[in-house]
Amino acid sequence: MPAMDEALSGRDTPIALQSTKHLSLGTRIIPPFPSECEQAMFGLGCFWGAERCFWQLEGVHTTAVGYAGGFTLNPTYEEVCSGQTGHTEVVLVVYDPSSIDYERLLKEFWEVHDPTLGMRQGYDIGTQYRSAIFTYNTQQHLAATTSQTRYQQKLLKKGYGSITTEISDAPEFYYAEEYHQQYLIRNPSGYCHHGFCQASYDPTS
Repeated sequence: MPAMDEALSGRDTPIALQSTKHLSLGTRIIPPFPSECEQAMFGLGCFWGAERCFWQLEGVHTTAVGYAGGFTLNPTYEEVCSGQTGHTEVVLVVYDPSSIDYERLLKEFWEVHDPTLGMRQGYDIGTQYRSAIFTYNTQQHLAATTSQTRYQQKLLKKGYGSITTEISDAPEFYYAEEYHQQYLIRNPSGYCHHGFCQASYDPTS
């Protein structure tokens, strides 16, 4: 991970999106969002397949992919891949808590990637693939840390090591380039390594 004074400076202008419509859900991927909705942010490896995992859940209003957790302002994909921004690839999830709760989002997060691998997922290696939960309020933070403790016990029983997932307050979310948004709709045969691969997450045990 680069230090702040080592990171690329970036730019003041955000990446331009020609369309702000979700290709699957038909909703806006940029604010304003419905007042009844809440936001969540997760990093779980390559954001192409990760985003689809969340938009398929009932109660999710919209999703978008981007970069967060680093230092570079409005980074490009190439800059993030250089390892000199400190950002990880993330999915922004906007959801209706009356239809789906945060625990269900955490279940999806834990089960579809390996949170013990550090700076990698599958064949993808680099700081931008690290596991992260960025929380928007104290309730989310408590739920995330509690879930990590609970899931760690499940993983240990399955022979996995220690969880490396970063849990911290939600930083600035920088939208990724348009061709990354809902990538697996734009490219139906595109790369995706996400899927159930470890241990089930049960919020009651």
